[in-house]
Amino acid sequence: MADLSGENRAASPVSLAPGDAEVVRSGLGRCASGSGELRHMRQRPRLLAVALLVLVSLIMLNPAALASGPTLPSQDPFYTYSGSKPLGTIPPGTVLKHRSAQLAVGGGNSTPIRAEQLLYRTTGQLGRATVTVTTVLEPAPTPILPRIVDYLSFYDGLGSQCDPSYTLAGGDAGDATYQQEAEEEELLITWYLSQGDIVTIPDFEGTGLHWMAGRESGYGALDAIRATESYLRIGPATKVGLSGYSGGSVAADWASELAPAYGPKLNIVGVAEGGIPANYFGHFAYINGTVEYSAAIPGELLGLSRAYGLDLTRYLSPYGRQVVQREGTACIASVFGRYPGLTIGDIMLPAYRDLTRVAPFSIMLRDQTMGKAKTHPREPLLMAVGNVDEKGDGAMVAGDVRALARHYCREGVPVDYQEYQGASHVQAAAYFEPQTGPFLQDRFAGAPFVSNCSYLGP
Repeated sequence: MADLSGENRAASPVSLAPGDAEVVRSGLGRCASGSGELRHMRQRPRLLAVALLVLVSLIMLNPAALASGPTLPSQDPFYTYSGSKPLGTIPPGTVLKHRSAQLAVGGGNSTPIRAEQLLYRTTGQLGRATVTVTTVLEPAPTPILPRIVDYLSFYDGLGSQCDPSYTLAGGDAGDATYQQEAEEEELLITWYLSQGDIVTIPDFEGTGLHWMAGRESGYGALDAIRATESYLRIGPATKVGLSGYSGGSVAADWASELAPAYGPKLNIVGVAEGGIPANYFGHFAYINGTVEYSAAIPGELLGLSRAYGLDLTRYLSPYGRQVVQREGTACIASVFGRYPGLTIGDIMLPAYRDLTRVAPFSIMLRDQTMGKAKTHPREPLLMAVGNVDEKGDGAMVAGDVRALARHYCREGVPVDYQEYQGASHVQAAAYFEPQTGPFLQDRFAGAPFVSNCSYLGP
């Protein structure tokens, strides 16, 4: 893939003293083994404590640990393509700009871990050429046979302060709940580095923040791989694994479905996806009127409307306009529970309250149904969801995820389906994430994969 960013040079690898590397491996190894804090469903505060213990030691090594944060992506010209060549004539995955950064934990607390940020060409939901950014972290020493983890964050952002490229570089998302989630994800990312994996973390919603737009998220994930391979001068034969939970699972699943046609040369060897919104109609019906996750409905409608170039305000009730305006620049985790009992009827004008039947919403939501692409995954899948109430995890419908897994099994895709009984959406993440590391390391090593499609039935 071409590089239009100027000199094509490799990222500065992570460089840790032997003792510091051991801190990372020992503290983060518990994540992979399933015996540490991530394994315990109700220990998110303890997980954060582990993340801080691992990364604070790195922060203290760096004299610039409390440096000022980066510029917001919405105000940073790096996130805009300014070349003379029409963007639509440039191949997807082409690197357009690059710059160095440093991994940080919390607002402005930088570590010695160097990163490269790449602006690359990708494709929007409606097929138009667009751009976004991925953050590339390279281990040290660089492995003889490189492998890439395409880590797909559950950043669920409607404002650019939520972008992984911003928070990974020390940007302050402005919300304690979201900041905790970002720091937990940094723990997982650093564990992959300790295993010798290159990690690329794309802003797969694009610069327009098209949250929950399936195809665009998948394209962004795939083009991040191409951009990373191009920039580091490693070929498409490089083994690649994808991992995403919740909003990240949207990118992971769609990438796996679209890859055979959109990125056929990519060597994807495994995809881990958990907390999956497999069917948006079922997902909306399930969370409608609930105490916590009903707040996601206006945000999801806004993200999709942006992706389809739709003026959502034309269809909203006066109260719906207020809610959408408040959520319009939010990291969505910060609004959960803010509108207890919120219903679709509360926010939509009467003529548009049946989202399953009335255009344009019926069309937009149907477009996001997973398993409907013309191609299907070729690599082993780890698919997971919680089940806290015999329906789902409080946010995602377990039956819809199970049906998607069965669909892939019928298409000959090897699937390991996991349903965590008694686990909510947050708790299920504590089961899922410890499985993803060993799953991807086994795929990189070529270990046999055990499918449980026979358990799922036809």
